[in-house]
Amino acid sequence: MDLTLDEVKARNAEVITEALSVYPDKTAKKRAKHLNVYEGDKPDCGVKSNIKSVPGVMTIRGCAYAGSKGVVWGPIKDMIHISHGPVGCGQYSWAARRNYYIGVTGVDSFVTMQFTSDFQEKDIVFGGDKKLDKILDEIQRLFPLNHGITIQSECPIGLIGDDIEAVAKKKSKEYDGKTIVPVRCEGFRGVSQSLGHHIANDAVRDWVFEKGGEKAPLFESTPYDVAIIGDYNIGGDAWSSRILLEEMGLRVIAQWSGDGSLAELENTPKAKLNILHCYRSMNYISRYMEEKFGIPWVEYNFFGPSKVAESLRAIASHFDDRIKEGAERVIAKYQPLMDAVIAKYKPRLEGKKVMLYVGGLRPRHVIGAYEDLGMEVIGTGYEFGHNDDYQRTTHYVKDGTLIYDDVTGYEFEKFVDRLQPDLVGSGIKEKYVFQKMGVPFRQMHSWDYSGPYHGYDGFAIFARDMDMAINNPVWGLTKAPWNVGP
Repeated sequence: MDLTLDEVKARNAEVITEALSVYPDKTAKKRAKHLNVYEGDKPDCGVKSNIKSVPGVMTIRGCAYAGSKGVVWGPIKDMIHISHGPVGCGQYSWAARRNYYIGVTGVDSFVTMQFTSDFQEKDIVFGGDKKLDKILDEIQRLFPLNHGITIQSECPIGLIGDDIEAVAKKKSKEYDGKTIVPVRCEGFRGVSQSLGHHIANDAVRDWVFEKGGEKAPLFESTPYDVAIIGDYNIGGDAWSSRILLEEMGLRVIAQWSGDGSLAELENTPKAKLNILHCYRSMNYISRYMEEKFGIPWVEYNFFGPSKVAESLRAIASHFDDRIKEGAERVIAKYQPLMDAVIAKYKPRLEGKKVMLYVGGLRPRHVIGAYEDLGMEVIGTGYEFGHNDDYQRTTHYVKDGTLIYDDVTGYEFEKFVDRLQPDLVGSGIKEKYVFQKMGVPFRQMHSWDYSGPYHGYDGFAIFARDMDMAINNPVWGLTKAPWNVGP
């Protein structure tokens, strides 16, 4: 039986109250600020965000090191990224995301390799600068085709005060000016991985743009040069997006940072427009380039045909009629294919309800793709979103949607138990919990070993994967806890 909007709002408010009731009063008061039922006429989602997690409530966030090494810098393929500190952080971040790239691993590409300084107790006592110096020399001998090195600092580096900047400057001179970037992304900084994104952006600004700005670009610029910013090429996403941009007449001179290179970072200031996918992780450097180089930037969303068409037109609006006509030509070319995908999968998915909890931009960007298939997102939230993320979310969610920021493991299970969605889209930590509860699940950080999901090609894969998850016959062989009798 379908509920009215008022009944949905009342139920969702009740669910929040129930979840908070198990906490001590002080904790409940803090967590209440992060949970809300969206009112459709409000300019924001009504939740607090980017605040330190309450100890003991089992947050799903990551740290600043994860935001820098795992997200922004790690996918730059022709640079070596050192996890500077104990081996654990580096091992945990090794090949954690499916950042596809073209190259020969260990020769001119290093994304899936792991380099660590393997700090020991003596390094904590006596400092690790000399060890870092030796490691850089060893890397130069073993991998002479690397185009640069980043030093991704873990917690102990900041705590003991190692001077990684001095080591980077010294070794850069020894290696004839090679780009060596010290990144102060110690995990204890900030409240989540979000500050790691910001720190990484600042490192690009200070150690690539400011110090490498005198390098001449390796190409002649055109009026149609653009850079893809904030696409990490998970499962090939950036490639499927790039196809559309080039088909409409634009030239992609750089993509950050999936399948990206140091030369592309250096050449980005020559772009005429920065096209920003992941606002949370890359808005900082986009704003800097607008201020410093006068390059405008535009956000885009390539999840689902409706948003792809909308974004192509928004991008084209920054150029002349040639590009605007190109955008319409691309939309017209792929629309019949999208109509066929929707005709195949919408009858199987229409009316299905989804709850999301992811990082970056996915809690809002993927909503349009679900709606293209006739599905409804009834709850969504961010691991490390800021207030401006939730403001942007209001353009996607419907009145009465359950909103949860930095949701705890308990809260999320409680919400799913009560709302009983047909599908949950979240991360690897949540995947097996909900599958054991009998709830279909898709891993929406790295597409559950599938993808791409961006662009027109990606939507066909997205629709197939959602259908496989929800309509898999295995769910007829298991029961969710709320369906099990006494």
